[in-house]
Amino acid sequence: MSGAAATDAQALVTLSERAQREVRAIFEREGRSPGCGLRLRVIGGGCSGLSYEMDFSERRPEDRVIAFEGFSVLLDPKSTVYLKGITLDYQDGLQGKGFVFRNPNATNTCGCGESFSV
Repeated sequence: MSGAAATDAQALVTLSERAQREVRAIFEREGRSPGCGLRLRVIGGGCSGLSYEMDFSERRPEDRVIAFEGFSVLLDPKSTVYLKGITLDYQDGLQGKGFVFRNPNATNTCGCGESFSV
């Protein structure tokens, strides 16, 4: 990927250092194959209309691929529209533990932070 293309792709989705460390730790724990990536998707549902979904999967021909140290993030074309500009963080504290999506495009977010609308 050229420098400009890498910058464009990374502008799509940002992962905090904590989120990157946690993803790498999960990859190692679960023994994921090198061709496997972290898939971020948006699906219909949830109390605000759209929900985030994360899983591990193999790359598909139509995927947008964002390379991070030790893993790649995979985005399907439909989800890319909704995920552009998001930051994925990882929190571990009194208020709970887990991945948190910060979406500047969301006009409404539910209390649990797992669904949104635009």
